[in-house]
Amino acid sequence: MGRSPASSPEHVSVDATSATASAFRSIRDRFPFKRYNSVSSTTTLPRSSKTTALTHKAPRSHHHNRRRLPLLAFVGKSWFFLCVLIVVFTFALASMVLQRAIMPGFRQGVDREARRWRWSVKEELKVGSTLDFVPCWSLEMNGSQLDWQRSQPRIGVRRPRICLILGSMEKDISSLMVYSVMKNFRDLGYLLKIFALEDGEARSFWQGIAERVSILSLDEYGFIDWSTFEGIVVDSIEAKDAISSLMQEPFCSIPLVWIIQEDILANRLSLYEKRGWNHLISNWKKSFSRADAIVFPDFSFPMLYSMLDTGNFLVIPGSPVDAWVAERYAKTHSKSLLRKEYGFEDDDLLVLVFGSSVFFDELAWDYAIAIRSLEPLLVKYTQSDAGLTFKFMFLCGNSNKYYDDSLKDFATRLRLNQRSLKHYGIENDVNGLTLMADIVLYASSQDEQGFPPILTRAMIFGIPVIAADYPIIRKYVTDGVHGITYAKGDPEALINAFSLLISEGELSRLAHSIASDGMIHAKNMLAMDCIIGYANLMERVLDFPSYVSLPSHASEVNNTLWEWGLLSEEHDGTSLGRKSSIVSKLEDDLVSYVSPKLTQGGPVHIKDMLTNADWNTLNEIESSEEVERLKWEEIDERMEKDLGNWDDIYRNARKSEKIRFEVNERDEGELERTGQMICIYEIYSGQGGWPFLHHGSMYRGLSLSPSELRLSADDVDAVGRLPILNDTYYRDILCEIGGMFSIANGIDDIHKRPWIGFQSWLAGGRKLSLSQKAEEALEKVIKENVKGDVIYYWATLDMVIGSARTNNLLTFWSTCDIINAGRCRTTFENAFRRMYGLPSTAEALPPMPQGGGHWMALHSWAIPTPSFLEFIMFSRMFVDSLHSIQINSSKNQDCLLGFSSSEKRHCYCRLSELLVNVWAYHSARKMVYIDPHSGLLKEQHHVERRRGFMWAEYFNLTLLKSMDEDLAEAADDGDHPYTPWLWPSTGKVYWQGLYEREREERYRVKMDKKRTVKMKLFDRLKHGYKQKSLAG
Repeated sequence: MGRSPASSPEHVSVDATSATASAFRSIRDRFPFKRYNSVSSTTTLPRSSKTTALTHKAPRSHHHNRRRLPLLAFVGKSWFFLCVLIVVFTFALASMVLQRAIMPGFRQGVDREARRWRWSVKEELKVGSTLDFVPCWSLEMNGSQLDWQRSQPRIGVRRPRICLILGSMEKDISSLMVYSVMKNFRDLGYLLKIFALEDGEARSFWQGIAERVSILSLDEYGFIDWSTFEGIVVDSIEAKDAISSLMQEPFCSIPLVWIIQEDILANRLSLYEKRGWNHLISNWKKSFSRADAIVFPDFSFPMLYSMLDTGNFLVIPGSPVDAWVAERYAKTHSKSLLRKEYGFEDDDLLVLVFGSSVFFDELAWDYAIAIRSLEPLLVKYTQSDAGLTFKFMFLCGNSNKYYDDSLKDFATRLRLNQRSLKHYGIENDVNGLTLMADIVLYASSQDEQGFPPILTRAMIFGIPVIAADYPIIRKYVTDGVHGITYAKGDPEALINAFSLLISEGELSRLAHSIASDGMIHAKNMLAMDCIIGYANLMERVLDFPSYVSLPSHASEVNNTLWEWGLLSEEHDGTSLGRKSSIVSKLEDDLVSYVSPKLTQGGPVHIKDMLTNADWNTLNEIESSEEVERLKWEEIDERMEKDLGNWDDIYRNARKSEKIRFEVNERDEGELERTGQMICIYEIYSGQGGWPFLHHGSMYRGLSLSPSELRLSADDVDAVGRLPILNDTYYRDILCEIGGMFSIANGIDDIHKRPWIGFQSWLAGGRKLSLSQKAEEALEKVIKENVKGDVIYYWATLDMVIGSARTNNLLTFWSTCDIINAGRCRTTFENAFRRMYGLPSTAEALPPMPQGGGHWMALHSWAIPTPSFLEFIMFSRMFVDSLHSIQINSSKNQDCLLGFSSSEKRHCYCRLSELLVNVWAYHSARKMVYIDPHSGLLKEQHHVERRRGFMWAEYFNLTLLKSMDEDLAEAADDGDHPYTPWLWPSTGKVYWQGLYEREREERYRVKMDKKRTVKMKLFDRLKHGYKQKSLAG
């Protein structure tokens, strides 16, 4: 397999796409197997890079071979020379004679490194075998996680959201496929939000299918709450920086699909490997590994990008590039002029023959078998006088004199007209060769996975095509309608197929009909499979929460055509893709540390990079200095010193205290919190949440992960205060309520203010956090109203789940059911009954108002500190009861409160988030909503209207304390109701017996101490004071 060559060293720093900017000189930018960019280009990269790409064994995604023909593998530089010699000899002796007689000549001109690579291919691929791309099992399109969810009851309050990150909004062919797919996504029920790195002429088109279109700058990546999307789709390698922001918690688990249509990075990978830029390759590989699926439009791309394969490569074939390029080329070129340029007459009947798009010259047997099958056809249509007009053009390999000489010898031995057979290398104008042909014959012995691009362009040119009946051909070409198919390996069938298109020395009426129908069919031939393929991928990869409506099935796609309206008629099409600035930027950043410059070539020398020997020497120097310092300190301690006068000693002591205070001094926020009435703890779980946190006297961070603490802030480490959160399982199922448990555990050590508040980082990400005006309103109201038990909140449930428009239709419990897979009421009732020990016949679901008013969400509320401790007491027992039900009722430990994997991992989070509403409502707390933007206050669910509905007896403080003491006594006695018991690990375990035992222990220690002192005094009175000897 050959790759597109890199530029010469003198031009290697120039953008790689500049070599392919000229219109239509090559078959396509994504067609990577041509040898040279132009006829004059002679510098190529070493073949060793190809060896790496081919023999790379990825852990999950790799290429497999299938044995097709029982022939011996034969590999060489030129397939035509082999093909010519095959047809010279008889069919029975062709293979043996070729291997013995012409092998040395066949391998002429091939360097040693290339031969080694080709023979390594020979060992893997036999004649007639096929190189297949096999994706990872988790990405195979043989099932969907939505199949089961569609059978479950669900009430969706909003459509699933997809974030699309575009490299540019220009009108180019690279955007046509993505636009067509996304437009169908909208019709399937997805809600699109688009971020673009650059604005462009196509913005109005994108605005027509998206909820919102925004231009994304580099400094805005960290201020986007990616958790609001069910999945993210990236269509360009230019968005690498945005993907970097998705590699931080809590955004690491959001499904990401990365569509790569550019080959510029692939063309640079071999250069990176050659120059030893392994860290640059690792950088790209790390970004590639973040994606759940790296999607390519062609099966050649996984081979080109195999150096970055982490097992997530996937190919969804189908692209409008070939059809669009062929249309533009036909409008700017003339068939008669092309024939004149290549030395053909207008009345010549030209037949273009090409084979596999993968093995153009590495496996000459592919073409040898093809020509052997074509021999009867060639003899029939070319073995006559020079006046006949049938001429065959063979497209393969490189332009080489061995091909031409062998082809002439082949024509002579078969008594054919030498001018009737022509060979052209793949570096020629393939579009021109295809356009001037009258018939295109696909004569490959390889069963390819993708539809041949040259065949697509031939159909767009209006040329009748003949192809073997491989599965990929039968899938898109109807025999006798869009082309002619024949049984592979049957020369007679090939002659019959060819005869159908020829009538009296010219194309038949059937040929013209096939050409016309094929041209119409080929324009959108691959669109349906491509669009449905992406729809199936979304169903396979995305997570759909319980409150999100499911999209329609992929088979219900209505529009299966490319959206050609995106491209304007005046678009010249001289560029098949975009230029890559991110690739050049990363290379430029590297060049600043590399000498000599990239354009100078030669060996690379890294500036003063430390080696292991340097580090060992440095450690030895530091160790010797440390020994010397300790030695002088010991000598200095033995020498007499003048301590100075009392003023100097006092001054030095004060200076030391000042220095020690500055070292232990907290940030300005902690100093400002002194004397404040309230402190709001902002709960976060990763660096991705840092930009949404606040700074100031009212706020303090609360990190659920010890490794994600902000360095310059006085944040609280929840894991350090509550060790159970060090277990990832419990940290995930508890979420924010676990952080609250950590604050309540020994609250006097950390919080000494009369009011306490909490706020999830999600409130900042979703624009629901308190504004400065709302903060002032909150501080004012808690200072003025010191009496009464009130809870203030500013993030509401309807705003969080996007059901504000249907707020009057959804009750509290129905909303809870929606976000908990329809099992909220049942689960809450069972946990409540178990918590209080109620009989199975007793009602255990606390009543809540049927409609009206706002409910708390995102743990964004403020409350007096004593009331907070009362709520934590209730919450600990309820969560423990909920956990015991989950442990006892589910053998496979699968969460029943969610559909998506994220909901199952954070099992208790959504229910515990709403628990404060039930507690506040039934404990007769006054509930006041603060508008987070305007600061206006409005009481919700008035206490007077709750009379007769509240279950105050269950939320009585005296009852809760007695229940807490009972659990503490059981924990102290080791009487655990289940294993492992969650309740003792969520906070302080305390009961009266424990207090009495501690008091007795203190009294015992005190008496032991007094007894020891008395014994010493008695011994001294009896024996006198004895001084110990100096020797001890």
